[in-house]
Amino acid sequence: MGFCVCGGAMMMCSFGMAPSTLNVLPTNRVTTSMPIATIMDNIPMVNIMPFGMCTSMSNPQVAAATSAALGVLTPMPCIPVTTAPWAPGSPTVLVGNYPALNNSSKLMCNWGGVIQITNPGTTNIQVP
Repeated sequence: MGFCVCGGAMMMCSFGMAPSTLNVLPTNRVTTSMPIATIMDNIPMVNIMPFGMCTSMSNPQVAAATSAALGVLTPMPCIPVTTAPWAPGSPTVLVGNYPALNNSSKLMCNWGGVIQITNPGTTNIQVP
């Protein structure tokens, strides 16, 4: 059992230095106090906001800054690059024809980061 994730949920990236908030646009028209997220709420700078500074050497900005600093890891501003949907999502709850996002779902950043939900934004909507 998990919890449905709503707009305002807190997230963290394994290569980020700060938490971020999930933005969910009210397009699914589900009647709750906050919009319920789906696995397709994965768009950078719309749904997925930056996590402060990025420390992934797969990020070209971090790699270049680290090289310029003679190999000393130099974090650079996070700009999420998320192209695939959240996984796995809820197998039994659909919101706007897509699986609902639950608090055990993960999202991969192209720079190698694993984004996960740290606070679903609600504790009153449980999903199997």
